[in-house]
Amino acid sequence: MSLGDKKIIEEIDEIESKMVDRFAGRLIPAIEFRDVDLAFDDQIILDKVSFKLRRGETKLVLGGSGSGKSTIINLVLGLLKPDGGEIFVDGEEISGLDDQELMRVRKKIGMVFQEGALFDSLSVFENVAYRLTEENVDPDEIEHEVRRMLHFVDLDDAIDKMPSELSGGMRRRVGIARALVGNPSIVLFDEPTAGLDPPTARTICELAIKLRDLEDVSSIFVTHEMNNLEYISSEYAIVDGKGRVHFVEEGQSLCLINTEVMMLRQGSIIFSGKDEQLRKVDDPYIHKFIRGI
Repeated sequence: MSLGDKKIIEEIDEIESKMVDRFAGRLIPAIEFRDVDLAFDDQIILDKVSFKLRRGETKLVLGGSGSGKSTIINLVLGLLKPDGGEIFVDGEEISGLDDQELMRVRKKIGMVFQEGALFDSLSVFENVAYRLTEENVDPDEIEHEVRRMLHFVDLDDAIDKMPSELSGGMRRRVGIARALVGNPSIVLFDEPTAGLDPPTARTICELAIKLRDLEDVSSIFVTHEMNNLEYISSEYAIVDGKGRVHFVEEGQSLCLINTEVMMLRQGSIIFSGKDEQLRKVDDPYIHKFIRGI
């Protein structure tokens, strides 16, 4: 075998090794709960909760007030510790990590709060740039990243505005831009459309769809609003030849495989699966929830 042939074989082996590593990495869930328990005194918050969030998947978490939806987000962020069970982020068990170790994990995660949670004394630019500024990133890189994120949420013209000059929907979109700084592989949405009018709520859902379909981001979308379920579980985003984003309904010939629904009631999972399956479940509580009763 010639030296040239050996070099070609080595290059092929290296490429195959990288492909195997990449595929294996996608098999590891972005987030996984294994029999997670949590209680405050005698009140059970989560009871043996187990689920997996796959790479590039959106999991819509439904349930009424006090069902444990937001608690799941706080556990992923390490703000709460479970009483029992295991929580994995990118294959790493996090419930035993200290605050410094959790900071490393949180860099992989973007958080979108219900009210946007902006600093009122900082401009839109400064709000979005906050994490990068704290990490002493080069100013030119910060400006590029901030402008890129504001373009993603269609707020290019708001860069110099103060939060008091923004509508509620614009504040939420700035919050999403801030959450996306640093290209997190996981984004957590905690009731991001609460209190918004339907058109503005749809805009927030469209951003979540873009993250899923165009950026391959894994996300947990906590909500109690059925409209959010309708949008996110039945539409997908595509980019045309001119770089414009379009939202297309899945129709009869296409079923979205990167979106699932999980419903909680009193700390337990009572449903996990596709939205079409949810509507066929013979459960009075689920039927009332779907009808908004």
